[in-house]
Order: sequence, then C-alpha cells, then structure tokens
Amino acid sequence: MLYDILVIGGGAAGLVAAICAKRKNNKLNILVCESADRVCKKLITTGNGRCNITNKNADITKYHGTDVSYAKKVFDKYFVNDTVEFFSSIGVEIIFEEDGRAYPYSYQASSVVDALRFAADELGIATKCDCKVLDFDKKDNFAVKTTAGEFTAKSLIVTGGMLSGGKSVGSDGSVFQILKSKSFKAAKTTPAIVQLKTETDITRQLKGIKVNANASLLLGGKKSRTEYGEVLFTDYGLSGPPILQISREAARTTLECQVVLDLAVEYSFEDLKNLLLERRQNLKNRTLENFLTGFLNKRLGQVILKKCGLKLTDSVAKISDKDIINIAEAIKNLTFKVLDTTGFNNSQVTAGGILTGEFDECLQSKKYKGLFAAGEILDIDGDCGGYNLQWAWSSGMLASVGAVKYIGDKK
Repeated sequence: MLYDILVIGGGAAGLVAAICAKRKNNKLNILVCESADRVCKKLITTGNGRCNITNKNADITKYHGTDVSYAKKVFDKYFVNDTVEFFSSIGVEIIFEEDGRAYPYSYQASSVVDALRFAADELGIATKCDCKVLDFDKKDNFAVKTTAGEFTAKSLIVTGGMLSGGKSVGSDGSVFQILKSKSFKAAKTTPAIVQLKTETDITRQLKGIKVNANASLLLGGKKSRTEYGEVLFTDYGLSGPPILQISREAARTTLECQVVLDLAVEYSFEDLKNLLLERRQNLKNRTLENFLTGFLNKRLGQVILKKCGLKLTDSVAKISDKDIINIAEAIKNLTFKVLDTTGFNNSQVTAGGILTGEFDECLQSKKYKGLFAAGEILDIDGDCGGYNLQWAWSSGMLASVGAVKYIGDKK
C-alpha cells in the first residue's frame, strides 16, 4: 500500500502531526510507525504523570538552539492558543496554574495520551507499534525499511525520539543517526533538564533535604544563570527545579562549572551578618549544635557550621566576628563543583539535534523534498515548564500543513 504520509515516531509531535494532516484532508492514508510497544510512552511520564502541556508565559526567551529565531517563525504560525484549541477539540480541557503552567483538567498524562489515541483511531490513522524504522530511501516516493517490513509513502514526517528517557520510552536516537547518515547537519547533543552530579562531601550528609534557594551556575567563575526554587540534596549531587533549569548550560560547557546556592535570598549579606550577630547575643547559652536551628533546616545548619571549622559542642558565645562572616558567606554562597549530569536516561529533553537550517519555513527538508521534521529531533529545546511540549505541538502542526500541501502540489 502506498501511504500519503508516513510519520516516523508516535510521540507528542508525531500524533499531533498525523491528526492535523488527516483533519486537513480526510482522504489521506496516514501511517504512524512507533518503535515502542505503545504510542506516547514518554508523554505519559511528563509533569510527574500530570502532563505539563504548555505554558501561558511561553516566549522565545525560553528556548535554545543554534538558531532560536527559527522557532519563533514556527511559533508565529502555531502557538499556545492553538494548542488549547486543539486539545479541547479532542476532549482535553486545559487548566492554567498561577505560574503559567498548563495541565489537563484531569491532571492525568494518561488522559492526554488516550485522547490523542482516540482521535487518531477515529480519523482512521493507521498506527504500527513495535515498528522501528531502520532506514529510508527516496526516488519518486519514500521507501521506508522497518522491523515490521517495508512501507512506501509520498511524504515523511520525522518525529523520532532523541536520547532523553532512554530505550524504555522509545528514545534511543536511532532516527537521529539515520538522518545524520543522510548528511543532515547536526548540533552536539547533551542532556538537558537533568540532575547534576557534584562533589558529594556535603550533599550526602544532606540527602533528602529540600531547601528554597537561588541556584546560580558559574562557568569559568562567571555567573551564567540563576534560578530560584526548591533544591534537593542527593547522594550524587543536586536536583530540584532550579537545578534542572540550569543543567543545560552545565552539560554543554567546557569551562570549570560550579553551582552556588544562596540559602537566604531574602537577606543581603550585611543583613544576614547582623542577624547572626544578634543570634549570637540572644542564644549565647546554647551550643553551636542549635545556633542556626529555627533559621535553617537543623541538619543543614549543622553541616554549614562544620564546614566553617566550628565544633558543634562549643558554646555559641565563643563564635568570633570572623566566624560570623564565614557563616554568612557559607549561607549566601554554598558552592559545589559540578562533575557531570546524571545522563540522558534521567534527562527530560535532549539539547542539540538536526540543524533547523536544513529545513525551510514549513519544516520541509531542503535535501529531500517531501520530508518534514518536528519535535525534539530538531535543534530546538526549551526550559522546564511545558515549553518543550509546546515546541512539539507547534512544530507538529506546521509539519502537517507542509506535508498536506506537498501531496496536493504533487498531484
């Protein structure tokens, strides 16, 4: 059977592209090839199982890549409002939270996956799971070799997963490698939105403790980015939303990399020093073990005092003015050397990918007419907060427009 459109990858971008293409022309024969045993395995894990669909604060500053302006051109055509309308049309109502993050009203990622599956089935879109694409060739049409046989199609929409999440969710980067073998140029790939491995002499002592802090990334001693939120100490290093946000730059740098935590954001250094001097006077009859209790997490406070070379059994009254300055410095600038990330399997997204310069304004390949790409396989990635899914929806919608037009022009 000759398909009009063959979609490589049954994830977020792939299913939206297939559904939108079929809606534009319901006479099209569309096949979705998915390497995993079911579609959208990665989508079902997003947002801690709640699916952070998009974000009302989405703008181009939340995105990264060799040519971010390309993403802006895509978003100029399809963006947040289009996402909300699309999902409403397939039965998913969206709720926006105060921070701008959007979720299905059910707060179930599984309901989003179900709605996409139902919509594809209702439109008569064919889906083959356990169908891994091995290669493709083009003459007049595309010949696509898969583990389930060979298929022919007039047009391809390539939305194969990259490396984030690993093989368990169908992300092994094999489609990316196929495109590179076809001479598509690519940007270096690294994990993004991922935990950071650091020196662990402090983090292991604080394993499981969460603190609100400013997390600043220093590259070569210069501050690159700062994010505020809940930081989690682990046996391997640091996690939590602010760490995930700054991890992209940490993974891609060749410079010395450090994370600096400000554990008392509301206080200037001078105000903190004065507070500690006041505590020294008020709590002079206590031991140092409890000097910071009531201000910081008890165990965190004790670790900081030990880091400053103080004995917890000593009296608070013995703290010198120099000690006070050292304690304030440690609280405002608790520094960790970054050693690595926890890798692709633990990352939410892959930074890098096929360069957008390989495609025209409708996501059509300049090398292979009739081949379109969307989603993570392209060199565009976003911050944590629904921005990467918005890229998947927007690029999938635009690729569908291009593919339908290509087929129409071909006739």
